[in-house]
Amino acid sequence: MKKLFLITLCLFAIALTKSFAQATAAKPTSRTIEDGGTGPYKALMIQESSLPTHTVFRPKDLSAFSTKNKLPIIAWGNGACANSPWEHVNFLSEVASHGFLIVAIGPMPQEGEKGRGSSTSSQMTDAINWAIAQNSDKNSPYYQKIDVSKIAVSGMSCGGLQTLETAPDPRVTTQVIYNSGIFIDASTAMGGMPNLKKDQLLKLHAPTLYILGGDKDIAYTNGMDDFKNINHVPVFVANFDVGHGGTYSQPHGGEFAKIAVNWYKWQLKGDAEAGKVFTGNPPGITKFPGWRYDKKKMP
Repeated sequence: MKKLFLITLCLFAIALTKSFAQATAAKPTSRTIEDGGTGPYKALMIQESSLPTHTVFRPKDLSAFSTKNKLPIIAWGNGACANSPWEHVNFLSEVASHGFLIVAIGPMPQEGEKGRGSSTSSQMTDAINWAIAQNSDKNSPYYQKIDVSKIAVSGMSCGGLQTLETAPDPRVTTQVIYNSGIFIDASTAMGGMPNLKKDQLLKLHAPTLYILGGDKDIAYTNGMDDFKNINHVPVFVANFDVGHGGTYSQPHGGEFAKIAVNWYKWQLKGDAEAGKVFTGNPPGITKFPGWRYDKKKMP
């Protein structure tokens, strides 16, 4: 009887160990989205142990980056104030593959896992603070590889409002607002969204891009009204008629990623060729089928 009990106990321990191993294996701390993006640096989505509240998208091989070739910072806020970037992984991976460090609000989503919880604008500031700290930490793989002088805040829908709330931070050098804009009628805002007034726009101090989904986008009127009210900093608005959902989940982030990558390369890396998409009369965006635009205070 005692022998049988010991055998049963051993089998139970083996089963428990196997179950724990499977559970651990089922939650990887990094993975490649699609093929890692079309940029020159194949991207990785990773859960950094030093920032479990966020998801990082960055080039897989960091050896290409140094004090002479740094990673600009992009802090990202999600649609629906979600505490997970699950809807945007294709888009964010694509942008990262062009040599950017993206720190998105929310823990890394597992494959097939949808959004969870809610987020706040302060998490965008947390993302910026973490990236800056990593750059000066000799024990970090990002040590002296991050350009702390080039910081973008960006987000979709509610994340766009979080972007506008965070944008006055003096460290921010550009902001991109996707499928969003400050509500003309605050009573129509969803619960949990930043309660911003139009005078928030006066606090912007850096070049600004709006990417909207055309007339069918529920944020179109608010976003275009923002554009009308911004007259003190360079501002560009790009519309692609896909509605509020954008193209984030399409392969490599679809059309939105093409425009976004050029903006980030121009604003954060000084890439004049990429800047031609937004400068000139007409600007180069007219060569991208389906896009329409307007701009102010921009060459």
